[in-house]
Amino acid sequence: MYCITVCMVIAGLIALSAGETVYLKETFSEGWEDRWVKSTKKGSDVGEWIWTAGKYYDDSEDKGIQTGEDARFYGISAEFPDGAFSNEDTTLVIQFQVKHEQSIDCGGGYVKLWPSTLVQKDMHGDSPYNIMFGPDICGPSTKKVHVIFNYKGENLLIKKEIRCKDDVFSHVYTLILNSDNTYEVKIDNSKVESGKLEDDWSFLKPMKIKDPEAKKPANWDDKKKIDDPSDEKPEDWDEPANIPDPDATKPEDWDDDTDGDWEAPMIDNPDYKGEWTPKQIDNPNYQGEWIHPEIDNPDYEPDEFLYKYSDFGSIGLDIWQVKSGSIFDNVLVTDSPELAEEFYKETFEKLSKGEKAMKDKHDEEEAASRKQAEEMRKSEEVDDDTDTDATDSDTDTDRITDDDTSGTDPDTDSDVDRITDDDTSGTDPDTDSDVEQTREKDEF
Repeated sequence: MYCITVCMVIAGLIALSAGETVYLKETFSEGWEDRWVKSTKKGSDVGEWIWTAGKYYDDSEDKGIQTGEDARFYGISAEFPDGAFSNEDTTLVIQFQVKHEQSIDCGGGYVKLWPSTLVQKDMHGDSPYNIMFGPDICGPSTKKVHVIFNYKGENLLIKKEIRCKDDVFSHVYTLILNSDNTYEVKIDNSKVESGKLEDDWSFLKPMKIKDPEAKKPANWDDKKKIDDPSDEKPEDWDEPANIPDPDATKPEDWDDDTDGDWEAPMIDNPDYKGEWTPKQIDNPNYQGEWIHPEIDNPDYEPDEFLYKYSDFGSIGLDIWQVKSGSIFDNVLVTDSPELAEEFYKETFEKLSKGEKAMKDKHDEEEAASRKQAEEMRKSEEVDDDTDTDATDSDTDTDRITDDDTSGTDPDTDSDVDRITDDDTSGTDPDTDSDVEQTREKDEF
C-alpha cells in the first residue's frame, strides 16, 4: 500500500513536470545577440543596446540589455526557439524584469508578443501584435502598467489603472492569462490586479442595453425636495440690492444746467437679504429616480475564447525613450505560474538585495564626499578671509612706516632740521663768544 501511494505521488510530479512548457527563457547570457534581432526600421533614430549589469547589481556578470542613447527608438525581438505556438486550452504566463536606473522621466518599459508573420528587422510601432504588457512612464501623471490585447484587429486597453514602479531598482512584471478568461497581474511576485477579461476590457458588445421603446412617464415625480407651500415671504424682505450713498454730497462746482441733475452714487445695501426662496421640504410624492429598463442586446455575442491566440511567433521590445538607461533581463514565457514563481525567486530575490545594498553604499559614499567637499570649501573660505585680513594689516603697517621715515609734515621736518643744526653748530653767537673768553682767562 505504501509503495502504491509513493508511486502515485511520483507519477503525479512527473506529469506536472511534463505539463510545464517553457516557450522562451532569456537571461541575456553571452551570445544573446545571436538569439535576438534588432529592428532597423527607424534608421538613424534607432538607439544602441548595451550589455551591462548597470550601476547597481549583485553580480557584475549578471547582465541584461540596456537602452544606450537618449531620445531614440528601440526595437528588438526573439523568435520562440521551438517555433510558433497557441495558448488554446492552457495558461499563458509572460514575465520579465526591468530596471529604470536612470530615474526615467518619459519612456516605455513594456514587451510585445507578435504573431509569426512579423518581419523582425522591419518591426516598428505599427506592426500588429497580440499582447502588449509592462510599465510605461511619462511625467508625474503617467505611471501605469499596460495590459493591451488585440481582439479582432483592435488594440483594447485595460479599463483599470495599475500603477507601475518608478524607482531605480529592478522589478519583475508578470501577466497570467488563463483559459477560463480570467487574468492576474503581478509586480515582484505580488498580485496587483486580477479579474475577468470580459469585465475589464471592451472585448464584447454589452449584454444588456437600454430599451429603446421605454420612456419616462410624463407624470413621474423625481424631485426629492419641493417648496414648502406654507412658507411666506416676510413683508420687510424687499430691500434693494443697492442704495444711494447717504454720505455722498453734491460737488460745489456741479452745474445742474450743464451737468444735469446730480444723483448720489450707489453702494451695496447693508440690509439686503438676497432673493427670497421658500424653505424646502421632502416631496411626499417622490417616486425615486426613474431607471431606464434594459433588454438583452441583440448584438451581443459571447466568446469563450477571449484569451486565445492561435499564433505567437516572437517576443520583444518596441519602445521610445527620452532618457535612456533601462535594463531588461530575465524574460520568461511559459504555461506554468509555478515555474514563473520559481524563476522569480531564482533570479530576482538575491539580485534585489544586492542592488539595494550597493545603492545604499553608493549613496553613503556620495554623502561623505559631499560633506568633505563642503568642509573643504568652508576651510578655504576661512583661509581666504585670514589672508585678506593679513593683507589689509600689512598695508596699514606700510603706511605707518612710510609716515615715520619720510615724514608727512614739511614744517615739522624743517623744525627738526633746524634743531639738529643748532645742536651741532650753535644757535647763539654770543654764547660761543662767552665760552671762548672764559677759556682764555683760565689759561692765564
